[in-house]
Amino acid sequence: MAVGLDKVRPDKVTEEKHLVVEGMDISGHWNRMFEQRVIWDYDVDNLEKVTNLPGGESLGWCYGCAKCTAVCPIDIVGDYSPRKIHRKTQIGVDLFTSSDLWLCTTCMNCLRVCPKEVNMIQIMPAVREQAVLTGAVPPELQKAFEDTAKHGNPLGQPQRKRADWAKAAGVPVPIMKDLKRAVDILWYVGSYPAYHPRGMDAARAAARIFNALGIDFGILGIEEKDDGDSQRLAGEKGLFEMLAEQNIAAFGKYEFNRMVVTGPHEFNAFKNEYPKYGADFKVAHYTRFLVEHLDKLRPMLKKPINLKVTFHDPCYLGRHNGEYEAPRELLRAIPGIELVEMGRCRENGYCCGGGGGGMWLDSFTKEHTTMRLSERRVREAAEYGAEVLAVCCPFEVSRFEDAAKSTGNDKLIVRDILELLDESMKE
Repeated sequence: MAVGLDKVRPDKVTEEKHLVVEGMDISGHWNRMFEQRVIWDYDVDNLEKVTNLPGGESLGWCYGCAKCTAVCPIDIVGDYSPRKIHRKTQIGVDLFTSSDLWLCTTCMNCLRVCPKEVNMIQIMPAVREQAVLTGAVPPELQKAFEDTAKHGNPLGQPQRKRADWAKAAGVPVPIMKDLKRAVDILWYVGSYPAYHPRGMDAARAAARIFNALGIDFGILGIEEKDDGDSQRLAGEKGLFEMLAEQNIAAFGKYEFNRMVVTGPHEFNAFKNEYPKYGADFKVAHYTRFLVEHLDKLRPMLKKPINLKVTFHDPCYLGRHNGEYEAPRELLRAIPGIELVEMGRCRENGYCCGGGGGGMWLDSFTKEHTTMRLSERRVREAAEYGAEVLAVCCPFEVSRFEDAAKSTGNDKLIVRDILELLDESMKE
């Protein structure tokens, strides 16, 4: 009971539209505590369309605390978060046809802070899968799907050229079908290191490092297909399953002790998704693998790189799989480097925008945000005085180099850690 009302005689209080005490309306237009707020008068059909899907259930658990909004990378350059999506579905927005469906990069920062464990990494692929089945897919994403299905990679490059990058590596890059023996390490190169010009730079650097360390390794060459994890997160589950089946069959043809991958998305796929389809092997991202050989690698790092370097944590290496230290250990081992951390790093690292299919949605997201996530990240690196933005994901070199140009930060050098190690190993 409100203060003072206990002194009011009950026979003097009447129940009307407003609270009237002894003939005086004490409600005020600002006071609603004496009226029932109608909180259930919503059409929840569009919310239930999501929560009825396998994987979509947790959207209904949101209770609006908005912790996700504070950390969502898209909200920083737009108007977005799981809380906002939940609210929109309550008031009639159909997520299945909304542009919001394609903006999430599945970076996992929202799930990291959510007290109710609303899981966009499950929700978005579940809804996107239904959109894919109806053909309601942004054209640039649809092209990536079609190129992957036809060529085995989202860049639309011929499968016969998958190992051509190795010709200019300057060192032997054994191919398993030619090697015809067991190896210690099966190196899964990945699509962007195999085909994209900047990805090739990192792949060739890795080949030289592996040779210098005396690693017994081999690659699949033309037998290697895209891992398909980003396509799965973008809603093409059928395509992912086809690629997984083909890759697992190729892996099974050869004997190896462990697989090393170039990219975090492949690492996530082989560690967390492929075992559901029968794959059974140990896998490591190249940063962790090279840290294991750091005692031998460190003496080879002779050329100083006297630059201020900052590191971008990939979402699928960091938040998704808990690896934060290995990349930093490698950078600290390079003589001359001054390592500086950006404000958003490690667990709260900012997303480059390439995850969850975002790699193939730049034109689409540009229409719904003030700038690309990669552009915001490049600006942050420049704000911290970095001369080099170091990465360890094949998606990121080209994304950040483009962003550096579009934001006027052309002086910012973007390098994969493999390139920095390779440069330091040169006399």
